[in-house]
Amino acid sequence: MLSIDQALDALQEHYDNAVAALREDILEYAQSGTLPVASARAGRYTYPRLLLHYDGSESTSAESRAFGRLGMEGTYSTTITRPHLFRNYLHAQLDLIESDYAIRLDVQPSDQEIPFPYVLDGEATAQLAGMAPQEIARHFPHTDLADIGDELADGIELEDPEQHIPLSLFDGLRTDFSLARLAHYTGTDPEHFQRFVLFTNYHRYVDEFVDWAGARLGEDGCSALAGPGGLFLTEPTENAKDQLSDAAWRRHQMPAYHLIGKDGDGITLVNIGVGPSNAKTICDHLAVLRPEAWLMIGHCGGLRSSQKIGDYVLAHAYLRDDHVLDPVLPPEIPLPAIAEVQQALAAAAEEVSGRQGSDLKQRLRTGTVVTTDDRNWELRYALSAKRFSLSRAVAIDMESATIAAQGFRFRVPYGTLLCVSDKPLHGEIKLPKQANTFYEEAIAAHLQIGIAAVRHLREEGPRLHSRKLRAFNEPPFR
Repeated sequence: MLSIDQALDALQEHYDNAVAALREDILEYAQSGTLPVASARAGRYTYPRLLLHYDGSESTSAESRAFGRLGMEGTYSTTITRPHLFRNYLHAQLDLIESDYAIRLDVQPSDQEIPFPYVLDGEATAQLAGMAPQEIARHFPHTDLADIGDELADGIELEDPEQHIPLSLFDGLRTDFSLARLAHYTGTDPEHFQRFVLFTNYHRYVDEFVDWAGARLGEDGCSALAGPGGLFLTEPTENAKDQLSDAAWRRHQMPAYHLIGKDGDGITLVNIGVGPSNAKTICDHLAVLRPEAWLMIGHCGGLRSSQKIGDYVLAHAYLRDDHVLDPVLPPEIPLPAIAEVQQALAAAAEEVSGRQGSDLKQRLRTGTVVTTDDRNWELRYALSAKRFSLSRAVAIDMESATIAAQGFRFRVPYGTLLCVSDKPLHGEIKLPKQANTFYEEAIAAHLQIGIAAVRHLREEGPRLHSRKLRAFNEPPFR
């Protein structure tokens, strides 16, 4: 019987051996044209499989949790990639289960082979100069999209010939696919992503965040600030935004910046740009890292005459006109507000603004946010006016409902706090050089509210993960 640490060590050993073997065989083929014999390849390049055997005995805990629960007797399993990256997460999940149930852990080779693009680093790629990827794919495992999907997250049951029960939402293949995409879209190493994520749709938030984070280095376990273009600071730095690479904006679609904290307890800020497609894309891939929470901290159009430029909107509900997720999460499915997140954002707004009660309501509205996929929705307002009015919407943007829907879909606590940047229905539209001092100051305060909210969420611990996010038959891992 393996202890948790022994199981994690075994996962790492099998994975390292498989990666080394695949890399070695590819390079040997490139240099001499020699392929391993078929009999030697069997099981040589596979992901390790983690198995959890449960005898069905009753839980020893009276505590009710949203995750870490075993619903039926049997063998639970999943394939694992990059065990070092996920070691803390896996240890926490297994420790929680082991404390309540009589289980037995095992590690075995799986039948999932690791695709070759995920094992070739820069040095190995250089040695393959002149060899087309298609040539490598003829002889070595490659990415097959038919084997990658979100069926578990979307409630689609897949047949398992071994009759194993899913242990987690994502297997090794799906995870590797997303880790590679994260590096591509954000320009940063997946190892730098933190457990709390802020999304924004305006570059000025990046400047504010990088300056704040640079000055925080060395405090409260914050060890480094990482970003695209080679940004990596380890010493307190004033005006850290001066070290941002202009090339990063052109090379990476959604650049990310990471204030790295102890055990991943720092903050990641991602500038996702404009539109629900980007919002869906980044969440699809970030979900495999199992963040504790993600929050949208961006701009919106105010829909009420009483709002002012620079006011805030705390979303309690969403009108989903983004359409990007309709096939997998129909718009009639409600997205519940996560109480712990809403309370954290409200408390942070009080803390940063110094206002409370009715005084705070002069700057902060709560209500429904419309998310649209039409950047020029104003030109078709006559077709939407009644719908907006029926929903009692107070703001409109192009990302928030998508991010919330993805949080609901992937069981990641979500929330939205927006800043009003224009009021198109009331004659205040975005024009060049329109931003005033009040609006510029609101951005700095807005970001600080998001940061303060993360601090409150961090204090919530496991209570943050509401049962509202869990379906009927859930994998035990969070």
